Amino acid sequence: METVFRLESPRLIAGVTRIVRDIGIAEELAQDALVAALEQWPRDGVPDNPGAWLMATARRRAVDLIRRRENYARKLAEIGRDLETTAGPPEPADPEDIDDDLLRLVFTACHPVLSPEARTALTLRLLGGLTTAEIARAFLVPEPTIAQRIVRAKRTLATRNIAFEVPYGPDREARLGSVLDVIYLIHNEGYAATAGDDWLRPALCEDALRLARVLSALMPKEPEVHALTALLEFQSSRAAARTGPHGEPVLLKDQNRRRWNRMLIARGVTALGRAEATATGAPGPYALQATIAACHAHAYTYEETDWAAIATLYDLLAARAPSPVVELNRAVAVSMARGPAPALEIVDRLAAEPSLRDYHLLPSVRGDLLARLGRPAEARADFERAARLTRNEREREMLLRRAGECA
Repeated sequence: METVFRLESPRLIAGVTRIVRDIGIAEELAQDALVAALEQWPRDGVPDNPGAWLMATARRRAVDLIRRRENYARKLAEIGRDLETTAGPPEPADPEDIDDDLLRLVFTACHPVLSPEARTALTLRLLGGLTTAEIARAFLVPEPTIAQRIVRAKRTLATRNIAFEVPYGPDREARLGSVLDVIYLIHNEGYAATAGDDWLRPALCEDALRLARVLSALMPKEPEVHALTALLEFQSSRAAARTGPHGEPVLLKDQNRRRWNRMLIARGVTALGRAEATATGAPGPYALQATIAACHAHAYTYEETDWAAIATLYDLLAARAPSPVVELNRAVAVSMARGPAPALEIVDRLAAEPSLRDYHLLPSVRGDLLARLGRPAEARADFERAARLTRNEREREMLLRRAGECA
C-alpha cells in the first residue's frame, strides 16, 4: 500500500489540482483516497489497476467537495457535469492528460514566487512522495521548520492565485530553469551533504534522479532536461566508490572505478545523446556539465582522464553561466591540464569573492594546489581553515588528515 501510494501520489495530486485548483486541498483529497483504499482493499481485494482506482476515488471526492461549497455553485454549473463523467470510470483519463497534469504540478511546485528552500521542500513532498519527517532528516532541519515551509508554500500559491499551468515562451524558459535547479540542488545535497555525520545521502540522490527521469519523459524536446538527467546519471554511477568502508570520503583520484555503475553510465550516455539531438543552439549549462561528467565516466583510470578537454569545457561553462563556484571548479581542471601554478592564480583571484568567504572548498582547493607546488606549511593552514568551515563531519576528518600529511 505504501509503495503504491508513493508511486501514484504525484499523479493523484496533479490530477485533482486541475479540478480544485489548490495544491493543499488536492493533497488532502489524495490522502482521503488512500484512507478509502485502506478501508476497502483488505475487504474487497486490491484492484487490478490500483492507481486508476485511487485516481477515480480522488476525483469523485473532488467533485463532491465542489458540490458542498456554495461559492463553487457557478463553477459547478459550468464544469461539474463534465468532471462527473470523467471521474466515474475505474480507469483514469487519457494518460497523456495525466502527464500534462503532472508537468503542471512540477512547474507549480517550483514557481519562482516561492523561496528556493520552499520549492525544494514542496517538490520533495508532492513529487518525491517524502514525508515531512523524511525531508527534515535529509536536510538536517527540524521537522516543524519543514512543515512550516510546506504550509507557507501552499498558502502562497493559493493567495497569489498562481495558475496551475505549464508556461510558454520566455516564461517557460525562466520557470524551467527553476525546476532544473531545484532537482539539481536536491541531488547535490545527497551527493555531498553540507552538514551532518554522513558524506552521502543516497535517498536524496535517488529522488532527484527519479524526478529528472520523470521530467525527461514529460518534456522530450527540452535539451537541458535531458542534459540534467545525463549529469545525474553520471554522478550517481560513482556513488558506491565515493566512500570507504567506514563512510569516509574517497577522492576521485583514489576511487576504484570498477565499482562505478556501468548501467547508469550507459543511461547517462543515452540521455546526453538525446540532449545533443534536441539542441538547436549552443549547449546549455547542464549540457556542458554532463559532457564534463561523461569525460570522467569514459576514463577507466584517473590517469586516462582527458583533463585538457575538461578544462576547455569549463572555459565554455564559465562563459555560458559564470559564477564563483564554476570558476573554482575550472581552476581544478586547469591545475590538472596546465599545472597548479596557473590554477593558483585563479583561486587567489576568487579570495575576494564575498560569496566564497565561508565556502570551505576554496581553501581546500588552494591547500591542494599549494601542496603540489611544494609549499606544505601554507597548504596545511588552508586545509585546517577548510576543516573549520565545513559542517560535515566526514569531510572535516578528511581535511584534517590532509593537513596532517603536509609535513
